[in-house]
Amino acid sequence: MQKQFTSLFIICLFLFFFTGCCEKEQKQKTKLKLINIKLTNEEYAFAISHKNNALKDSLDNYINTLKNTGIFESIISIYKDKSNSSSRTGVKFTTSEVQKTDKNLIVATNCPFEPFEFIEEDGLMYGIDLEIANAYANSRGLELIVRNIEFENILSDVAAGKADIGMAGITVTDERKQICDFTTTYYKSSQKLVVDGKNTDFDNCKTAEDVNKVLNRLSNETIGYQIGTTGNLFIVGDGTDQNKGFVNIKPKGFKTPNESIEELLEGKIYAAILDDEPANTIVSEINMLDQQQKKPQK
Repeated sequence: MQKQFTSLFIICLFLFFFTGCCEKEQKQKTKLKLINIKLTNEEYAFAISHKNNALKDSLDNYINTLKNTGIFESIISIYKDKSNSSSRTGVKFTTSEVQKTDKNLIVATNCPFEPFEFIEEDGLMYGIDLEIANAYANSRGLELIVRNIEFENILSDVAAGKADIGMAGITVTDERKQICDFTTTYYKSSQKLVVDGKNTDFDNCKTAEDVNKVLNRLSNETIGYQIGTTGNLFIVGDGTDQNKGFVNIKPKGFKTPNESIEELLEGKIYAAILDDEPANTIVSEINMLDQQQKKPQK
């Protein structure tokens, strides 16, 4: 679930790995493949302290209003369609703790997690979550303060009162409900695998069960994930009989999804598991740049 998973990050990765300084790197095929099969069924919501029922009720009403009036779909569209990027709202952010007052709204998030939160070349943070946070703060006459922190610290900071809201494409789980309360859900998601473009192991897979069978047959392969995410739980399990993970796979945790993609491009890991929207974004951008690289020069 994220420091900058932006077009700049993708271009830098592409230039480094696709135009390497040695002949071996130049010939290496690092084009990515998305295994477009939902491995989980998840829903995102915003995290709120158990002690802040008033904020939860207010946000629930606000989210429902956005959905019922079509505004939410409009927000989604400006991030799905890059031709509408001029309609996006960027916000400033900090990595430091900020004093809570009755005049500010502190949001804890983690970049990159495009299209929900990401940092552009202008140094501002953009994304679906930030559009909602900014509009909500404005509607309440509050100053929006966005803190970019480690994903695994978001819920604990919200619970401790260091942030009012956690927004980072956070999947609602029973375990997380013990730490924080959650608003009404606003987006459906799933986990998906990203592999090297030459990988054909999953080409005949049609269902999540098919993918799991392939994963269970692997031996000594490494799969990367972002620490503290549901992708993390999918690979290593959660300690229950219902989710034992994959004991035959070497798990490798990263602080951000782009770090796992970087190692995948380097050939250091077999696959990466990401939430579907960030996975769609990175694979699409890398493959587009790959095609541009292959076009004959005039």
